[in-house]
Amino acid sequence: MPTVTQSQITPKPTPARFYLPLNVAFYLCFASHLLAALYAPIQDCDETFNYWDPLHYLTHGYGLQTWEYSPEYSIRSWAYILIHAIPAKIAGLLGSSKILEFYALRVILAFVCAATEIRLYSAISRVLNPRIGVIFLMIVAFSPGFFYASSAFLPSSFAMYTSALGLASFMDWHGGAKTAAGIMWFGIGALLGWPFAGALIIPFVIEEWLITLIGQADMFETFRRYLDGVVRCLIVLAVQVGIDAFFYHAPVVVPWRIVAYNVFGGNDRGPDIFGTEPWDYYVRNLLLNFNLWFVLAVASGPLFLLQTAILKQKTTNQPFLRTLTFLIPFYLWLGIFTLQPHKEERFMFPAYPFLALNAAIAFHSLLAWIGSPDSFVFGKIPAKLKLAGVLLIVFLSINVGLLRIVGTVTAYRAPLQIYGALQVPSAESGDTVCLGKDWYRFPSSHFLPNGVHAKFVKSEFDGLLPGEFHEGNTGFGLFPGTWLIPSGMNDRNEEDPGKYTDVQHCTYLVDSYMPGMQATQHEPLYLRDEKWERVSCVPFLDASHTGTVARTIWIPDLPFIPPKYCRHWGEHCLLRRRDS
Repeated sequence: MPTVTQSQITPKPTPARFYLPLNVAFYLCFASHLLAALYAPIQDCDETFNYWDPLHYLTHGYGLQTWEYSPEYSIRSWAYILIHAIPAKIAGLLGSSKILEFYALRVILAFVCAATEIRLYSAISRVLNPRIGVIFLMIVAFSPGFFYASSAFLPSSFAMYTSALGLASFMDWHGGAKTAAGIMWFGIGALLGWPFAGALIIPFVIEEWLITLIGQADMFETFRRYLDGVVRCLIVLAVQVGIDAFFYHAPVVVPWRIVAYNVFGGNDRGPDIFGTEPWDYYVRNLLLNFNLWFVLAVASGPLFLLQTAILKQKTTNQPFLRTLTFLIPFYLWLGIFTLQPHKEERFMFPAYPFLALNAAIAFHSLLAWIGSPDSFVFGKIPAKLKLAGVLLIVFLSINVGLLRIVGTVTAYRAPLQIYGALQVPSAESGDTVCLGKDWYRFPSSHFLPNGVHAKFVKSEFDGLLPGEFHEGNTGFGLFPGTWLIPSGMNDRNEEDPGKYTDVQHCTYLVDSYMPGMQATQHEPLYLRDEKWERVSCVPFLDASHTGTVARTIWIPDLPFIPPKYCRHWGEHCLLRRRDS
């Protein structure tokens, strides 16, 4: 049987036609992500302690160190930190404060995220359908999920960027299959970002080899493309191992160590010791972050099969197998992580581009069905009435998402605001800022003046807190904190008393108070203690006294709002010891 190339079995795309020009689309995405970079609170303390503070150590010589960075365990890659430290350091040299460095890196991440999304938007519009492209763009620009993930300094966000590029490469076969590029992008996301993100490539691999095995593509050519992609990934891995070996002073394959700990850690190790969630955690979380779009993403597969098999309608410009392949990765990812007991919002980030694609295809299918004059349900309804109904649904979905974003920013941004008072000539090198029950809200050492260190005081939390990177400069070479083994670290989340400092040694202290809050043995109400004076206080949402609706979306604090829909507030404060 004669063989053909994959470019021959793919229908030739029509000339590029975008409902929204690429430059306008980029400005829209970047504007959305720029707002996130400037205003979004840090939602996960892992972002602070596993990424921002190690970066602070590379650029400023000190910072907080988690057990993952101890050379005993080495399950975090310094290569990932380094590629962010370089632009952050350049921004720091151009600016006058570490806070500027923090926000500059966030803006860079927002820019990169927007660029990857526009690459995917371009591929979707040309390969599938321009309307699917513009729906995808709408989801990306206005959904809370993308708002939070776009500028987060997390490997899962990095994997989200590379997943978008990998998907675009496997989708766009114009001019020939771009398998090697797709493997490279998914490989970079898995190696430098998060190893588990590599699972997203599985449906594309199966599709290409299935086409090859049934004789519709050349076996040698397919093998060559895969070899090309694998070699590219091995080069990336070699560079990563080299960088990590420089910092850890030992050859370390960090991606394997991450997999080994999380999958083969044993009963007293692994992710489950940090908390577990019920099976529906991601359903609830994705409904909050995507509302209607998550429902459509879940429904996209059944809708596609219904339209193709029963209604005999063509959903996209691609054959059945191709479209089905694009839909499967989201289901695969959601299924894998729903089965894991330990769940976190950031674990969904790599699949966000696939969620948006599934939702866009589903909504496009519904619009085609609703708009068809042959539809036995909608055929008799006037076109203008159908248009009004669709626009109303889109308007409500977008506005619910925007209200969610505004609600989160206004409720929880206080930790990014209270440290501004330290930037004026008040804090001195050698001062300490102590963290008690609010340790997990600390935004990073970038918010402390040079020479001012963050310390921990005992709270009711009984797990393992970060230590500090070794700061020795003489006789230890470059970055000794990356290879000297710190004391008191373990991989079982067991408390180490050596991580605490006496509150008497604190110059400053961060504390919060909510109305009705009671003091405990390890969490006194420092805000009510006359030994401490307020330096800066910012309102912080009292979630325990605020109703579900008011916690979910922004509701203005107006006198006519019923009490059960009102938001209730406490304070998040930076305090100074009066006798310091």
